[in-house]
Amino acid sequence: MAREWGFTKRENPCRGVRKNKEAPSDFYADKEVWAAVHGAACEELQDAMDLNYLTGQRPSDVLKMRDTDIKDGALQVRQGKINKLLRIMLDHNDVRSELANVIDRIQARLHRPRTLFLVALPNGQQVKKWHLRLRFDAARSTAAETAMKASLDTLAEHIKLFQFRDIRAKSASEITDMTAASSLLGHTEKEITEKVYRRIGQAVRPTR
Repeated sequence: MAREWGFTKRENPCRGVRKNKEAPSDFYADKEVWAAVHGAACEELQDAMDLNYLTGQRPSDVLKMRDTDIKDGALQVRQGKINKLLRIMLDHNDVRSELANVIDRIQARLHRPRTLFLVALPNGQQVKKWHLRLRFDAARSTAAETAMKASLDTLAEHIKLFQFRDIRAKSASEITDMTAASSLLGHTEKEITEKVYRRIGQAVRPTR
């Protein structure tokens, strides 16, 4: 940046220095871990988890979803990181998707506060990142304690490793079609989806 701004003409001191390669996380939230944390979650956290999983979007984009983003049978998402617009279809061949059912569930609540946000606090305010973090940490702790009391120590250890950001990877991992997974996550290259977000090994057949 200093060279670009004209503050120096010296060479980049990092030239030729080998970079540290970060290994992507390989944690996968299986159905037992998911059910444990989801079952211990409050209503707004369950909404956030369901929308995050079914849309495959970043948590920050999930928290911005509004009723007004539902247009022409699709949930429109403007991805904040790359400013890409996606239209996630709610119906396929006249069959309602699970995502559509979750949105219907949220909008049909009798006690739903007056708000445009799909994920909202009981008072109608938008759920912020720190709200999400506190609620997820609490649900994870409760789920882990419940598992330990039931002598399910291995499950408890897996629950403790679960982070909200792993939900996006769970979404990518459970879509069979790689092209569909990349499209949903908004990736221009399948390699990113494969290396970073796919956390289930490829299904192959034995020799015989």
